[in-house]
Amino acid sequence: MHCTPLSTVSSAIRLTATTQALVLGLCSSMVALAAESANAESTSSWGVGIGAVSSQQPYKGVDRETQAIPLIYFENDYVRVFGPTAEIKLPGFTLNDSQQLDLSIVGEYDFSGYDDDDARFLDGMSDRKGGFWAGAKVQWRNPLADVSAQWLTDVSGNSKGQRFTLGFERSWQWGEHLTLTPRVAAIWQDQKYVDYYFGVRESEARIDRAAYDGKSGLNTELGVRGNYMFDDHHSVFLDVKATRLADEIKDSPLVDRSTENSVLFGYLYRF
Repeated sequence: MHCTPLSTVSSAIRLTATTQALVLGLCSSMVALAAESANAESTSSWGVGIGAVSSQQPYKGVDRETQAIPLIYFENDYVRVFGPTAEIKLPGFTLNDSQQLDLSIVGEYDFSGYDDDDARFLDGMSDRKGGFWAGAKVQWRNPLADVSAQWLTDVSGNSKGQRFTLGFERSWQWGEHLTLTPRVAAIWQDQKYVDYYFGVRESEARIDRAAYDGKSGLNTELGVRGNYMFDDHHSVFLDVKATRLADEIKDSPLVDRSTENSVLFGYLYRF
């Protein structure tokens, strides 16, 4: 089964970076199921739904956050839009009957960061803002697993950082209704990214918060998605994800956890 992203939209809600990544990852399987059920002559698919997400960031004093979010997706032969992320599809390459290379230009808004009032420990820290990121993505579809590589850079200039993600996932169909998709990904973040979101400037240091210069690091993500299609229109889904943080992030005085984790449950109606 091929997995393509499902879009998410959250209005008047400040999504955390963990929430964003989880929602976008989960929504990929939703689009795949919708595309398979759509009429063969159709060139687009879309739907709406609602989900509940619970996520834990690694910052000291920041409590677990649980919130409801609306879900929406749209995809056709030329573009894929999923909430804060859009992809322009480029011509791909058919390697053989069972292998395909897909290429795309990617743009997304990253909700990483925090406000100094998010936790008492962050008092006196300058706010760290999200930003617009752009780059390229290649996906190799083959019988064993879907392999993707994505490079993004912060074109908004807030962190001025870069990220590279290498991911593997595979879907299994159980009967006519249930699909399970485990995944693993390695996410490299450069020095500018880590220093902006986890560093402590000299002007922000205090007795219990030493100055810290962030260095580039590699996170590891493990997750699984489950989708249950009741019929051609109605489905429910569950996504569970945990991310092991790089030592360069765990060493930050702002961080007191070695992992991030998220759980998303939701309902989707496909038109």
